[in-house]
Amino acid sequence: MKTFVLTALLGIFALAASAADVTGKWTAQIPGRGGNANETTFVFKVDGAKLTGTMDGGRGGPVEITDGKTSGDDVSFVVVRNFGGNEMKMVFKGKVAGSEIKFSRSMEGMPDGPPPIEFTAKKAN
Repeated sequence: MKTFVLTALLGIFALAASAADVTGKWTAQIPGRGGNANETTFVFKVDGAKLTGTMDGGRGGPVEITDGKTSGDDVSFVVVRNFGGNEMKMVFKGKVAGSEIKFSRSMEGMPDGPPPIEFTAKKAN
C-alpha cells in the first residue's frame, strides 16, 4: 500500500512539474473592430492549477482574470468587462508552447456576437 501511495504522489508531482509556468507578463496584438490590432498585456500568477492576474488594453483599464485554470500546457480564464451598463464575458482558452501562448477568445452572452478570435501572446522580458 505504501508503494502505491508513493507512486501516486510521484505521479502527481511529475504532472505538476510538467505544467507550463505562465507566471509573469505577456503581450499580444488582439484583432479588433475593422481589423485593427489592440495591444493587450496579461499579467499571470499561477498557484498550483489556479490562474489569477489581470488583463490591460483597450477601454476601461485593467480588469481581473476570473475562473483561471492551468492543466499541463492548457490555460483558460474569463474576463468580464462592463460597457455602458452592458456586461461582456470574454472566455480565453490557450495552449502554451515555450514563450508563446496561442489563444482563442470567444464572447458569452451575445447571441449575435462575433466569432472566436485567435491570437498569440508572447512572454515579455
